[in-house]
Amino acid sequence: MAVRPRRWLERRTRERALGQWTRLSENVETLGPARLRNLREEALGLRASLDRFLIRADRRAALSQAALDALHLPGGTDWRWRPGFMAAKISPRGVARPETGTRLGDGAAVWHDCAERALILEQVSNPGATDLSPFGLRLEVFGFSGSFLSIAIDLPAEALAGLTRSHVLRLEAGIVAERPINVYARLNIGHGPNTDELIQQFHSFEPGLRSQQVIEFDLAYTQMNERRLEKIWLDLIFESPRMSAVELRELFLSRHLRAEY
Repeated sequence: MAVRPRRWLERRTRERALGQWTRLSENVETLGPARLRNLREEALGLRASLDRFLIRADRRAALSQAALDALHLPGGTDWRWRPGFMAAKISPRGVARPETGTRLGDGAAVWHDCAERALILEQVSNPGATDLSPFGLRLEVFGFSGSFLSIAIDLPAEALAGLTRSHVLRLEAGIVAERPINVYARLNIGHGPNTDELIQQFHSFEPGLRSQQVIEFDLAYTQMNERRLEKIWLDLIFESPRMSAVELRELFLSRHLRAEY
């Protein structure tokens, strides 16, 4: 399930501990010498554990970035990026029966018109030895009665820096689908009051097998105003998703200048 009882209890325990230490720090002047001495020893032990966690977490994030840097990308690539929810743990890690527009982490949101909200979106650990990203995203759909379902992924502001209609935006995705399903990627570029859209369809999927695919968005086919770029995001659109599960094992974007002839 997207929300596991044990993980929920663990998170609640950490939240309560944070609240206790916050109150203690605010009332340190009222503590007796013996209790203050004992609490200081506890705080030092806790700080050492937190420091070890942060060091290891930063090391893992660095390895993920190194793997991204090692990818074979087209010549002239001047920007590359993987969503944060594929590189590090997020909290909460999952949402069950989400309302439309519900966010998972800082970079993704689910959009739908299913009245029953019969779906789960969660971050999962990638099990494959060849997976470059330590985490993936799993979408599980049950009796879906709506007409549309998509995951919106916000791209960072760096993706817009120096962006021109001479660029090609490249998307590489590793996807596992439980059953045959049509999946589309739509790139949205907001400039001034207008938004340009480019849409591509992924090839068909073999049920249960990972499919690694690359699609490209040629910005020459847009009318974007390069001087008024404001926002850029990607929609992953799932067609007729009833009783299915889809895992995004890899997802990264890059951009390069189109070869001019």
